[in-house]
Amino acid sequence: MSSEDDFLLDDAAEDARTVAFIRNYLPQELKARFSDEDLYYFLDLIIEYYATSGCLDAEPDEEGYINIDQDEIVEFLISEAEKDGISGFTAEELLFVVQGEMEYGNSITDEAD
Repeated sequence: MSSEDDFLLDDAAEDARTVAFIRNYLPQELKARFSDEDLYYFLDLIIEYYATSGCLDAEPDEEGYINIDQDEIVEFLISEAEKDGISGFTAEELLFVVQGEMEYGNSITDEAD
């Protein structure tokens, strides 16, 4: 297996862990609202937002954190989903997905420390 194949397998495994974390993060009443396919779709959009928005290029504050506006991410998710013909998710519902993804990122950062 090539190193590229290994990278893709690692990436897929990381996405699966992220989706599982987000599913557990969601309030009980929203767990059935999102399929795993939905969560993978929105995770891909969140990653696209990070890659294209420039937010990760911002200077960290004195504590080393970068301020990322969750509401902007939610607006991006809604806009992109509408372009893809996916509708029916509210900003409030998608905010939980965004927060879950961020909490997952924080949890793996905390484990590394």
